[in-house]
Amino acid sequence: MIFLITKYAITAFIIVLVSEIAKRSDKLGALIVSLPFMTILVMFWLYYEGQGHAKIATHAFYTFWYVLPTLPMFLVMPWLLNKGMSFWASLCICALVTIIAFALTAVFAKRFGVDLIP
Repeated sequence: MIFLITKYAITAFIIVLVSEIAKRSDKLGALIVSLPFMTILVMFWLYYEGQGHAKIATHAFYTFWYVLPTLPMFLVMPWLLNKGMSFWASLCICALVTIIAFALTAVFAKRFGVDLIP
């Protein structure tokens, strides 16, 4: 139980730290967030808990495919906000764009034998 609480604390600390950095510096915050900290942290926890190389490799492989459909959001969100759209409307549109991009990515990946639908 102590280990699980430690995992939560470390992970939450990193998220809060990065959000505080982003408040002070847009570029530094974006740079840090663009680094795959969560993926690295998850792979660390998997390794630490003895999950094995195959599990970690599979996690990294699928993370690559799941990141791709999120990328358009980072172009659409600032465009919508700069056009005067509200944050919540922009966020909803970005969620829709991401869902559509995920569906397209899943169809594309399937051609390469990668099944992304859990």
